[in-house]
Amino acid sequence: MFDKLLDRVLQSHIKRGVLEIVHADGREVRCGAPDPQFGNVRIRFTDTRVARDIVRDQSLGAGEAYMDGRLVLERGEIMELVEIVKGNGAWEVKRPVRRGLTGKLKLALKARLAEANRQTSARSNVSHHYDIGNDLYRMFLDSEHLQYSCAYWPEDDMTLGEAQTAKLAHIAAKLAIEPGQEVLDIGCGWGGMAIYLARHFDCRVLGITLSTEQRDLAIERAEAAGVSDKVSFELVDYRDLAAYNLKFDRIVSVGMFEHVGRPQFDTFFDCCARLLTGDGVILLHTIGRMGVPGATDAFTRKYIFPGGYIPALSEIVSASEPYRLIATDVETMRLHYARTLRAWYANCAANREAIVSLYDERFYRMWMFYLSGATASFEHGGMCNYQVQYARNRYALPLTRDYMREAELGLLKA
Repeated sequence: MFDKLLDRVLQSHIKRGVLEIVHADGREVRCGAPDPQFGNVRIRFTDTRVARDIVRDQSLGAGEAYMDGRLVLERGEIMELVEIVKGNGAWEVKRPVRRGLTGKLKLALKARLAEANRQTSARSNVSHHYDIGNDLYRMFLDSEHLQYSCAYWPEDDMTLGEAQTAKLAHIAAKLAIEPGQEVLDIGCGWGGMAIYLARHFDCRVLGITLSTEQRDLAIERAEAAGVSDKVSFELVDYRDLAAYNLKFDRIVSVGMFEHVGRPQFDTFFDCCARLLTGDGVILLHTIGRMGVPGATDAFTRKYIFPGGYIPALSEIVSASEPYRLIATDVETMRLHYARTLRAWYANCAANREAIVSLYDERFYRMWMFYLSGATASFEHGGMCNYQVQYARNRYALPLTRDYMREAELGLLKA
């Protein structure tokens, strides 16, 4: 029953690109037609449960079947398979989403259950993803900054490292840092942003994270860069930091807001407002959801980012409004993360043997399915990146955006 249902759905859905399916009983099904923008993929199901699992939950069913070797790629790569499925239903051409009260209540309940991300669980959620070993991240991230977030590609022929440097300059320019200021980096990762700011500005930077491995390596990297006198890294929750009555002139957060969870959005902005000086500036960089609020897919929630949620722009802005934070600038970055993810995917593929040796084949397949799904979400789905600049005082920043471009060009030439 499930195999026939899956066949009908895929044959109706896939028009561009070729997907051939060999079922466990040997029956073959062909979907779509050759298209230069899509691949030619052939897969085989080793048992009848694969079709059932995919019908019940597309992302989790396909992901686990691929991880377990029950969905076998006989032609093509996992990136091509995901691209064919996702690319035949691009976000732009889908019908508008209109949720009634029942639909909104279901989303709210799911958020409470899956995205609570209270302080008691936040550290374990972060550790699930970031404390799996720095060696893995060194294999596929840029060697210059170890940036595990969207790069910025003002030019097509840039390397991953150059694009990450451009991202740091892009953000730093929006922070408009002045000499002697105190800067807070919430979710500092391996210290790339904090180290960059300390090298290019007369400022002091505090980076905070909930990952022990990130904190330890960030300290080492700051010492190697010669900025350990201007940068410090602490293992602390932003909610705890806000209780210390500290004040910062600038706050930057890159790729961390996705881990906050909807029930904590108000808390996040409340803490930021309490940590910010009266004429301070915040730059929030986060993966975002185009259109209306949604829900985290089951595969991502289970294997990649437990407790995480990708916010719609409306959710970010509405959560910040009660705390008198002025949204002084909003930028939507549409395809920059897709290019970043393809670079990470290529690096992982090149280091396949090392990753399998470090973990196992199942982990490698899980990671590649994650990167493939994320790439398709930015190229064909509803994902993007938002950079939202906030100020406490309407006089804190220049009246036009020219200062951003001038500062960014100056940093790139330095």
